[in-house]
Amino acid sequence: MTAPGTPVPMTARPSGPLSGTAAIPGDKSVSHRALILGALSVGETRITGPLEGEDVLHTAAAMRAFGAEVTRQAPGRWSVHGTGTGGFAEPDQVIDCGNSGTGVRLIMGAMATCPIRATFTGDASLNSRPMGRITDPLALFGAQAHGRSRGRLPMTLVGARAPVPVRYRLPVASAQVKSAVLLAGLNTPGETVVIEPTPTRDHTERMLTAFGARIRTEDTPEGRVITLTGQSELRPQRLAVPRDPSSAAFAVCAALIVPGSEVLVPGIGLNPTRGGLYETLREMGADLSFENPRDEGGEPVADLRARYSPDLRGIAVPAERAAAMIDEYPILSVVAACASGVTEMPGVSELRVKESDRIAAMAEGLSACGVTVETGPDWWQVAGRGAGGVPGGATVRTFLDHRIAMSFLCLGLAAQAPVTVDDGRAIATSFPEFGALMTGLGASLGQASA
Repeated sequence: MTAPGTPVPMTARPSGPLSGTAAIPGDKSVSHRALILGALSVGETRITGPLEGEDVLHTAAAMRAFGAEVTRQAPGRWSVHGTGTGGFAEPDQVIDCGNSGTGVRLIMGAMATCPIRATFTGDASLNSRPMGRITDPLALFGAQAHGRSRGRLPMTLVGARAPVPVRYRLPVASAQVKSAVLLAGLNTPGETVVIEPTPTRDHTERMLTAFGARIRTEDTPEGRVITLTGQSELRPQRLAVPRDPSSAAFAVCAALIVPGSEVLVPGIGLNPTRGGLYETLREMGADLSFENPRDEGGEPVADLRARYSPDLRGIAVPAERAAAMIDEYPILSVVAACASGVTEMPGVSELRVKESDRIAAMAEGLSACGVTVETGPDWWQVAGRGAGGVPGGATVRTFLDHRIAMSFLCLGLAAQAPVTVDDGRAIATSFPEFGALMTGLGASLGQASA
């Protein structure tokens, strides 16, 4: 057994064809929001198919700490008895959000207009990430944040006793910031308005509507304007969580670059604010098809089939598409390494403040594997080596970032020599089934030999 805190190196080796059905877990973004809005409702919300990774489990524990009754009734079946809007109780203990930036930011928003205080912390990666872009707009409601230098966790947030509505224009495209402001607006009198110059994923708006919040969205010359009327009671719901398109990206992209592969992902979420990766892959020449389109839990879904695509080509990804695929750039850069030509990725400054500096982390690892990468403050480009052309053979640093770890393990399946990641533990934060799912498809993947 691995001792706590001990790195778990993992190695992926060149594999035969990947084939079969990839039962991807539930969408992480939707799972977080379902638990939080269930906790802010009056009555019982039932959730089926949520992601049960560490990130979401931390959010479930936080909702219990704030007074909601959260029960895992069976695998994939959860019940939440909420406290009502503004009904959060002051927690007795520090709220540990682990590695989850989404979790801590949404929870801070939900409690910022309750007359309580709570202290938040996380793992080493989360505690290194500045929270100012969340605490600054929450301060406009009247909340106060007291953290370490540069606005880092651990941090105590003191909720506003008499919150005032705000009109906030997002300085950068961020669904997390938008969602935090909207959640804060739930317990605020009057109208809270968020203006986003570039539309971001809209799971929060969709789910708020489902729970009965008074919210409207309008596209205007200054951007998308979202208006929420506060202090209305939320109605509990029965929610089915679609499969996570960000998690599906790893099996899909591995199938595109491993010769002879064909993989089916049933029931993948196709929210238009999350589909940037798949649009980009098709422009690169990927063999992707969407079958049986339908609607589940207010979100569009379909069955996605991915086949090996030896003629992938580099493209210039439009900067305005970044918000619709921000989490998928690491695995996209792996596909770009296996394509012919240069793939340019501008407008991605948010990658610098994710679980790691993902631009720097991917550039370092790809370079070690024999791929040429150039970077800037908010852009990077990858010079592809063509199908089967990536040398591999390196051990790369993950910086405790789950998407960096999974991306390089996918690269190892298609490289000329194995690729090892220095620590695979962070994968459990978002996709604990990753290893078993990939080996079930035929991937040569496992813990590195001592």
